[in-house]
Amino acid sequence: MGFLSDRDTEYLKNLFAERLAHPVTVRLFTRESKLVLPGVRQCPTCRDARLILEELAGLSDQIQLEVHDVLAEADLARQYDIFDVPAIVLEGKNAGRVRFFGLPAGYEFATLVEDLLDVSRGEGDLSAETRRQLRAIRAPVVIRVLVTPT
Repeated sequence: MGFLSDRDTEYLKNLFAERLAHPVTVRLFTRESKLVLPGVRQCPTCRDARLILEELAGLSDQIQLEVHDVLAEADLARQYDIFDVPAIVLEGKNAGRVRFFGLPAGYEFATLVEDLLDVSRGEGDLSAETRRQLRAIRAPVVIRVLVTPT
């Protein structure tokens, strides 16, 4: 049994067919090792994150999933500034990236789907005034949204 119901699967297939404008690469950074190492935290949600993303990627040929182990590919993890797992990086039409840390379940799943669509289009649903103000920013900006399960 998958993460998605048959109804949700059909809905997302149609949504992606209609609204994914360009390919999106989804990079999942995980810790695959079964070996328990002292000082290295285990990842209890990495397996579920992978299953969710594999199911999503299977709904559209516009979504390409790459899975990377942070221990085996430490240089790549540093390149993407991955500091925890599971981590998900979305890359699409433009040079920007969207990163998620943690399991994209519950309300975060809907956010992930919307971000896939935005990254595919290369733009979000921001007002012209917000875009103008953002263009005026000259220093790097990191936005972190913290979510806690209820």
